Amino acid sequence: MRNSTMAVRLATFAAETELAAIPSEALERAKMSVASTVASAAMGFDIASTRIIRELELASGGAPDATIWFDGRKLPLPAAVRVNAVASDAAASDDSDLRSIAHIGTIVSTTAIAVGQKLGATGIDILAAMVLGYEVAGRIDEALTPGRMQRGFHGSVSTVFGGAVAAGRLLGLTTLQMAHAIALAATSIGGMAVSADTSCAREYHAGLAAAAGMQAALAARAGFEGEISVLDHPRGFLAAMGGQSLDDITRDLGASWDIVTDMAIKLMPGAHPFHATAEAAADAARQGNIDPDQIDEIIVSAAVQWTNFKGEPHPRNLVDAAHSLVYFVAASIADGHFGWEHMDPIKMADPVIASLQDKVSFDPNPAPLPDRFPHRHGGTVIIKMKNGREFRSTCKAPRGSGARGIEWADVEAKFRALVPRSGLPADRMEASLSLIRSFDTVDPASRLTALISCSSPAEKHNLGFAGGTVIT
Repeated sequence: MRNSTMAVRLATFAAETELAAIPSEALERAKMSVASTVASAAMGFDIASTRIIRELELASGGAPDATIWFDGRKLPLPAAVRVNAVASDAAASDDSDLRSIAHIGTIVSTTAIAVGQKLGATGIDILAAMVLGYEVAGRIDEALTPGRMQRGFHGSVSTVFGGAVAAGRLLGLTTLQMAHAIALAATSIGGMAVSADTSCAREYHAGLAAAAGMQAALAARAGFEGEISVLDHPRGFLAAMGGQSLDDITRDLGASWDIVTDMAIKLMPGAHPFHATAEAAADAARQGNIDPDQIDEIIVSAAVQWTNFKGEPHPRNLVDAAHSLVYFVAASIADGHFGWEHMDPIKMADPVIASLQDKVSFDPNPAPLPDRFPHRHGGTVIIKMKNGREFRSTCKAPRGSGARGIEWADVEAKFRALVPRSGLPADRMEASLSLIRSFDTVDPASRLTALISCSSPAEKHNLGFAGGTVIT
């Protein structure tokens, strides 16, 4: 074993960290990520891109290892995690890492739950695997920011490590096997950012990252070996992606946890870098109890102006709406918030929101960034009225983010707002939410996947489900 390689150092941390070394706050955030991922998958379950991938994988068939959420049929591990990750990502509602908007939570949640179901793993072990997978993926992606984006690569090139590590941890990989899983993950995916910003390739990438991470862990367990120096080789992964501050990737491992400091739960749909600015827009409108007809101009000064990531006004579909900062701002002013309903094409055609979009302009000299992470900084909105009055608000980080703290009340509200869209009965929704809240005290994977997948009386009885509660 080449002990000096980065893959080995990360693998040592991922494979050998004791459960007791993982703080309870990190495990609690992992539960929140599970709830958010399940909710987002419910919203995305019937989107065309999700249906296509689901039917393709079902047509291929294979060993019934893990359950398709909100469906009930089973597929091999890589296929199941692909389908569930696509569903979670398709509705632009899954949680993000705000440093560079990598959707690590979707990958570690879908992967860990699938492997946990297959192996009968305990809930606490599933959560620990998620935390460790998130840490490795988050640290690698932080080093890639903003290099990979400047080169055109999507966050899936780093989220794949989350899947490999989470799966590897639950599969019991040795340190050397985990290093090879990480090495194989590094050479497994190359999603293009432009495709994610403008098409359904966004969720396609998520499916590939989950499946490739799972395959890397399974291959490593079977003895397949990759290039163990692929991360830090002069022609390796980090060099190709424009990595920087490389020593930070393995510095002080375990001193803090990315799932606590940088994960953010989406409490509204769409691109996470716009959420803080949308909050600022709604707050500025509330300050003046504003009549939209009396607005003369709306000026936005947002951190994302230092990137090419702000989209176009007047979207007419989910992909365009999710990536239109102008739409976020206009809708937030018109309706006092930006919510799940704003991904509906009917809402996109609202004449009041449409008129406000034409009044939005961008600050020609936005404030300089305090660091190299534009996506984790918010924005300011100034509303200028026809009578000369102005209303201004600034939001530095969105609700539900590590910077502001994440409340279970917000996560539960998201869960209850989105899960019914899958057709899941209310009693099963409440039972699954209760189970997620107690994930660290029960052995829940198979019961959770059953609760969010089937509803016959016989199955309820076998799960110990009665009267809206789960018998533990």
